[in-house]
Amino acid sequence: MTIETQLGRIEISPIAVASIASQVVLESYGVVGMVSKNIRNRLIERLVPGAGYRGVDVRTRDGQISIDLYVVLEYGVRISEVARNIMSAIKFRVERSLGMPVGQVNIHIQGLRVSKIIHESRSGRENGHEG
Repeated sequence: MTIETQLGRIEISPIAVASIASQVVLESYGVVGMVSKNIRNRLIERLVPGAGYRGVDVRTRDGQISIDLYVVLEYGVRISEVARNIMSAIKFRVERSLGMPVGQVNIHIQGLRVSKIIHESRSGRENGHEG
């Protein structure tokens, strides 16, 4: 991504955008984590730590940024609400940080995870214990 100014050119790496997006997602309510979009990328991340930002795919087209996020959410949250909150937070933070328009933020829910507290509480009730 390149921004032309009177003083010169500013080049922004997709990794910089991914870093901002990743931070926003992991700070969001209901998010357990992020995962790669496919098994091949997951294997690369295990073999080469730090090879890209897990679960974030950044592209630019016609001067706009497009971001795809692959997330795992907490079981029991309202998925559509969490996804909308992530979308608006990403758009706001990236546009504010970079001064470039974000055309799309796509959220791909890769799974749901039951928290340890919820799981233990349910197990206790099933075994005749109060949780």
